[in-house]
Amino acid sequence: MRLSQFQALMTDEFGPAYAQVISRDLVLGALGDQTAEAALAAGEDPKVVWLALCEANHVPRERWAGKPQAKKPTPS
Repeated sequence: MRLSQFQALMTDEFGPAYAQVISRDLVLGALGDQTAEAALAAGEDPKVVWLALCEANHVPRERWAGKPQAKKPTPS
């Protein structure tokens, strides 16, 4: 997962303001008692960080790959 994908998932799931707060402030045991920001800065895979955040925030498993997108209507 690229960092840009991680950021898009964070914003989509938590909203821009809260995504910044939990990335900066939430200490995650799954990441060695680091914040997401610190883990990413230390070179951790963004996917590992994303999954740790999902688990810690009780994001339903069906959204761990991102929220389902609404289907666009097909022209008739």
